[in-house]
Amino acid sequence: MKKFKLTIRGNQYDVEILNVEDNIIQLEVNGTPYNVEVDKQLEKIKTPKLVRSVAVPSNESTTAAPRTSSPTAPKGTGAIKSPLPGTIIDIHVRVGDRVKVGQKLITLEAMKMENSIDADKDGEIAEIRVGKNDAVMEGDILMIIGE
Repeated sequence: MKKFKLTIRGNQYDVEILNVEDNIIQLEVNGTPYNVEVDKQLEKIKTPKLVRSVAVPSNESTTAAPRTSSPTAPKGTGAIKSPLPGTIIDIHVRVGDRVKVGQKLITLEAMKMENSIDADKDGEIAEIRVGKNDAVMEGDILMIIGE
């Protein structure tokens, strides 16, 4: 479990705590095992340790690749991803619709707030991968915008 180096009256001790159950502690001092009884019963920590999951980046590009193309270059297809976990409230476009930059595509409810997800490029809606009342996670692809 845990290792300690203790110095008592000039003598050094390597102490390793092996197990703690109720008020009995099993430990080794310089390789010799001991069972130590503690007067007061130890209480377990009530607060759980929280571990965050790894977040998926919400953009497709890497740091080495440029994030934008020149204005005259063809744009290709692009994925619209969910910026945060939530529930799809409304979809404002259909497959085949032409959209412009900034046009409202989807309304997403997250943490009891409505968030608009807008088009980040001009093009035609090639595919819609979600429906009303679908739960989505951060980074999920919501729709594809083509040429």
